[in-house]
Amino acid sequence: MMKNYNKSLLALALVSTLSLTACGDGSDGQDGAPGTPGTPGTPGTPGTPGTPGTPGTPAGSFATTAQSITDLAFTLSPADIKVTSSEGFSVKFTVTGKNANKDVPFTGLDKVALYSLTANENTSGTGAPIQWQNNAMANAAGTSLTCTLDGLNGTKNACTLTEDTATPGTYTATWAHDGAAPIINPNDNPNAVHRIFLRAYNVTDSAGVALSDKILSVPVDFIPATDELASSGKDTVSSAACEKCHGEADGHIANISAHHNYQGVKNCVTCHNPDQIPSDADLAAGLIFDFAPMIHRIHAGEENAANFDTSNKTAKEWSEIGFPADLKECTTCHTTDQPSYNTIYAQACVGCHMTVNFATGENHSEFALAQADDTQCSSCHGTGNLSPAVVHSVGKRAEYAGLFTVDFTSAAKAPSATLGNQTLTVTANVTMNGMPIPDGTSLEKYHTTNNPSGVFVYNSLLLGNVDSDGTAFAWRDVTPSISLSLSDGTLSGGVLTFVKDIPDVQAMGTIFIGSDATLCATAGKVTSCNASKLEFGLTNPIGNVAKVKFFNLDGGTATTARMADPDRITAAETKCNACHGSLDYAKGARHASATFSECMNCHNNTSNGTHTADIGHLDSDGNYVPTPGITYGNRDLVTLAHRFHSGIYGESAIFRNAKDELVNYPAPETDCAACHKDNAKLFATDGGLTSGKRSIKVGAYYISPVAESCRTCHAHSDAAAVAHFRSNGAVVEADAMTDPNLPVESCATCHAEGKTYGVDKVHAE
Repeated sequence: MMKNYNKSLLALALVSTLSLTACGDGSDGQDGAPGTPGTPGTPGTPGTPGTPGTPGTPAGSFATTAQSITDLAFTLSPADIKVTSSEGFSVKFTVTGKNANKDVPFTGLDKVALYSLTANENTSGTGAPIQWQNNAMANAAGTSLTCTLDGLNGTKNACTLTEDTATPGTYTATWAHDGAAPIINPNDNPNAVHRIFLRAYNVTDSAGVALSDKILSVPVDFIPATDELASSGKDTVSSAACEKCHGEADGHIANISAHHNYQGVKNCVTCHNPDQIPSDADLAAGLIFDFAPMIHRIHAGEENAANFDTSNKTAKEWSEIGFPADLKECTTCHTTDQPSYNTIYAQACVGCHMTVNFATGENHSEFALAQADDTQCSSCHGTGNLSPAVVHSVGKRAEYAGLFTVDFTSAAKAPSATLGNQTLTVTANVTMNGMPIPDGTSLEKYHTTNNPSGVFVYNSLLLGNVDSDGTAFAWRDVTPSISLSLSDGTLSGGVLTFVKDIPDVQAMGTIFIGSDATLCATAGKVTSCNASKLEFGLTNPIGNVAKVKFFNLDGGTATTARMADPDRITAAETKCNACHGSLDYAKGARHASATFSECMNCHNNTSNGTHTADIGHLDSDGNYVPTPGITYGNRDLVTLAHRFHSGIYGESAIFRNAKDELVNYPAPETDCAACHKDNAKLFATDGGLTSGKRSIKVGAYYISPVAESCRTCHAHSDAAAVAHFRSNGAVVEADAMTDPNLPVESCATCHAEGKTYGVDKVHAE
């Protein structure tokens, strides 16, 4: 009995165990609740911390690309420049770029070129007293020293360029090869002024495209022995002087094709110095390469055209260059406060005076004076009447401008005995050589047309009407024309009085009066044009001073002509004069027109005809080839100036070649600011021109001014362009109208300043 009982208990225990295993609460077969976690074990000993990494440069604090050469700026300090044999070679510099329009270090340069020059005192007796020498050229090692990351330029030795990892944007150039760096001149003088600048290579924009312009540092002039900044005393011409005609672009002189943008006087002398010796063939063609003589010869090219061998391509180009100002006016480029301005040496002189042979004396005065060297030049030309300033009459054109003055004081009309006419009486105060002209003096003898021994080349008065809107109507254009000359006046007490019958239609409202007289002068006085050794003669006369005046013949306030109202003029006479010297010189011997108000007598929007109706280009042989189907029929000042300066005027000093390239215009042809006022607004609020000009006369008809202004610059103005003009409201010659009050064109809708295709934007590209 006992055994069976125990077996029963065992079976019951097994069943209970199985039941507990399958149920969470012991009643339904589910798992039971988790037990209470045990006590955590003791933490292990921490490991040794690793060495912190070098912090990276924060984003945005440096630049590796540039959108323009102007984004980069270099800093070189004399103390960080070692380029003499006593110092060895090393150059340290920094470079900044742009990031979010901020100046930040520029990293990643992998190639630069270093230029080293010395301003040496010249004691040889020949040449300039101070001469630049390129120290690489002195070693027959090219013109610069290349620096790269591995110290090699291809297979040639180069200096090593290293960027400071602790100071991004800071670089050092060193020489790791045998011997001295080729930029070190063993005969160099550390007490002389040195010039250092560099060029960077392989810089790209954000799209990975390499910048096309050369990236140059500002040259540093210093004395290595003392590390002082210094002036060489050699730079008699500044880049700013060149920019008066050539313009400026990204910090360099614009529109000089040679070497692209190495254009700065301080850069040019790097190669154009006395060591740049022309070959015998170059000399025979008329070419020289030392900077001062070369610039003289280039700018005197057209005047010396017969002295060049034009079978040489470069010589031919030089022979076609005309200087826009008086070639004798040295101060167009030079400043008189530089020590070497009056320094005389033969090579500078033969830059212009190509036919003078100093070795033989040929053409060196009537005495054929031969000169073995330059030591005797100053004996004759240092001071006095044979000095360059006196011989070239430097500054005399401006000084002599007041030798003859005409100040118009009144204009009045009275009934004439001739039906349909009025008698006009005009008075003017006149002076000659600073004094009132004596009574009884006949000005006719000063009229070269009547008396070849006279003084005045032209002496007509400028006469015309001014409409209520400022439009000028010159009496030279009416039929029959109305004219007066200075010799038509009567002198009394220094007052010149003119009396002239004019038609009723001209004798009403506002008239303008000026004087177009030009004169010959020498030694500070008006002189007979038949005299010898004139300072200013028939080919380069002086203009009289005679401000255009306005008089209302009906009484009341006179209307100022549009071309005499500064608020209606978008071009600047000062900018014309910056290149031409004076507008009366630009017109040569023809007119004494020094202001737009004087120009308007011939060049206004109501004058008919033009001396060159067709346009064209010069082919590769120098032959003029007219462009068929495109002609012009007006001489409005705006359109004429555009035509002449854009080279489509016909056969002129400025022309377009067979590739449609503009030749001999010194500034970029799309730089409107070369002539126009800074920030000028060409369009008025109504879409017309700011000047108020609303038509241009062609024959007996009128055309639209905006389209004609554009057409006169753009030689491509073919039938498609004309159709575009017409579709935008322009009246062209094909549908010219007799009414001068033409509707305003819609050109301003797209081409006004600030518009998508505004002239300020499309001409800046």
